Amino acid sequence: MVVIKSTKDAGTGTYHHDNTPFGVDFSGTHLPVSGLGEAMGSNSLRAVLAMGAALAFSAAPAHAELVNAKNPATIKAILESQGWPATLVSKPGEDPYLESNRNGLKFVVLFMNCTENKNCKTLQYYMGFSDAKNVALDRFNEWNRTKRFARAYRDEEGDPVLEMDVDVDFAGIPRENVGETFNTWASLMDSFREFIFEK
Repeated sequence: MVVIKSTKDAGTGTYHHDNTPFGVDFSGTHLPVSGLGEAMGSNSLRAVLAMGAALAFSAAPAHAELVNAKNPATIKAILESQGWPATLVSKPGEDPYLESNRNGLKFVVLFMNCTENKNCKTLQYYMGFSDAKNVALDRFNEWNRTKRFARAYRDEEGDPVLEMDVDVDFAGIPRENVGETFNTWASLMDSFREFIFEK
């Protein structure tokens, strides 16, 4: 049994799970803004500006849905769209979190930097193993030196844990990007399991 403790303003809950094994011409010369009309002609200039505006609008995704951590049900739906089960846990006086698993690896999604246990600003993906207490500290240093996005350490009980922070504050980030963070997390969980139990 792994006991996942909250950290960094995550609340006071304890979470359980088991885990076993412009103005530039085409030559690159900068032209003064007043010289653009002379260099290109007023009609050409208007055409280029109109084309630039059209390209700017077409480059932005139409109706991109932005997601933040204020609505745990939205994050739960994204998890489930990955094909992973998700259970929302919301206890009085504690920040909410999601319990989930992928390929037998259980993990939690903690809602953090919350105001009175709601209106949260960030997420943290967290998992650990209770049956690998003898992992040397230099192994964690190796992981943190060679891997990106998620950090590893040994908790107070000697269990190796992995956690990944995701900042979705303010307006949030596109839904697709949140989904991609879960893909990254899945890959890191698999790598961490192999790393911890490497013979």
